[in-house]
Amino acid sequence: MRSVGAIWEQTAQAELERAGLCLVARNWQCRYGELDLVMRDGATLVFVEVRYRNAASVADGTESIGVSKRRRLIHSAQLFLAAHPAFAHSPCRFDSVAFGGSAGQASCDWIRGAFEAF
Repeated sequence: MRSVGAIWEQTAQAELERAGLCLVARNWQCRYGELDLVMRDGATLVFVEVRYRNAASVADGTESIGVSKRRRLIHSAQLFLAAHPAFAHSPCRFDSVAFGGSAGQASCDWIRGAFEAF
């Protein structure tokens, strides 16, 4: 299953790079979990959660990022910033890139500012 996630993370990274974002880190891990992609959008540091749901899924990828997952992503982002002081004063946001449908014809839904840190 990990390799399937890696394919969608690679696809999301390519889409975001085409839009002008630059990769900072991929699959950054800490005690709270993993940050799929950390990218720069100009001066803004972007923490990207990548999701894939096939056509049979009830919720789309973005809707599947619940409160508990958001909390873990926020804590992970805080640890990332602590571990990388060069980014400590950068504006930050949380984006989601969700793919839905069959693998060969999946649609891409990129939501900038998918959620706020609370």
